[in-house]
Amino acid sequence: MFVDNVLIVTIVASFLIAVLIGPLFIPFLRRLKFGQAIREEGPQSHYKKAGTPTMGGTIILLALIFTVLKFANAKMEIYFLLLVTLGYGLIGFLDDFIKIKKKRNLGLTAKQKFAGQIVLAIGAYILLLMMGHDTSIHLPGTPWKLELGYFYFPFLLFLLVGTTNAVNITDGVDGLLAGTGAIAFGAYAIIAWFSQDYDTAIFSAAVVGALLGFLVFNAHPARVFMGDTGSLGLGGALAGIAIMTKTELLLAIIGGVFVVETLSVIMQVVSFKTRGKRIFRMSPLHHHFELTGWSEWRVVVTFWLVGMFFAGLGVYLEVVTIR
Repeated sequence: MFVDNVLIVTIVASFLIAVLIGPLFIPFLRRLKFGQAIREEGPQSHYKKAGTPTMGGTIILLALIFTVLKFANAKMEIYFLLLVTLGYGLIGFLDDFIKIKKKRNLGLTAKQKFAGQIVLAIGAYILLLMMGHDTSIHLPGTPWKLELGYFYFPFLLFLLVGTTNAVNITDGVDGLLAGTGAIAFGAYAIIAWFSQDYDTAIFSAAVVGALLGFLVFNAHPARVFMGDTGSLGLGGALAGIAIMTKTELLLAIIGGVFVVETLSVIMQVVSFKTRGKRIFRMSPLHHHFELTGWSEWRVVVTFWLVGMFFAGLGVYLEVVTIR
């Protein structure tokens, strides 16, 4: 019951901090003219969003930091989670800043981003070794596990890079990532709690509260976008929590929406390059539904519901069948 209360208080505190920071930070971004550039190949309905303040992910990260420092214990697990979250958030911040400074939709190059991701993965791996972290991976819904040993590093790199990119791809419609992210982190708060990993549960709950607070300003019509600052930081946090809870493979289920969005991009590119034909009207998948006539709210709510299904399935596999 004590932990249950702490999680609720953590969510509420993080939510309130984000809600209080938002009205102060959004006008600041607007004065700096940190407006979003809309890619030309995107849906035409998005052109009217040009100039909406971006880099709002800073609101999420600030609310997360303040809450975690208040409610979680200062231990290596929390340092690890802050490293991957703020590290990837910093890469996203640099990407956003370059986009704004040069007034274009492209910031860091792919090579620059990947180099930064490799450096972060190395740092994360060293920290895990210092913690004596288990280098095996568990098959969801079963008691089976596979020891990776030294191969855990390339797996870790793939997990961090894949998750951050998948989460980033999903950020394309008002409130979509904030909602699906809150659902995924909520699932991990439950899993960490049942695993008695209370600090990771608190960290997850803090992200939930920050995202819900950010959603107040990001719901359609959005007054601010999180930018890569938020989406890459959230991807790092999600992968980090999966690593801490030893549910690396389960992440593909809990983050099912992010996986589907990524697969839609891969399928579209492969189909167009091999057959010269597109499978979807536009990728990622949320844009396809927009172009079929769905309103943004219908797209977002549908994806939220799908995200709840995947999150519920992930919690069931981990908590009910194993615990």
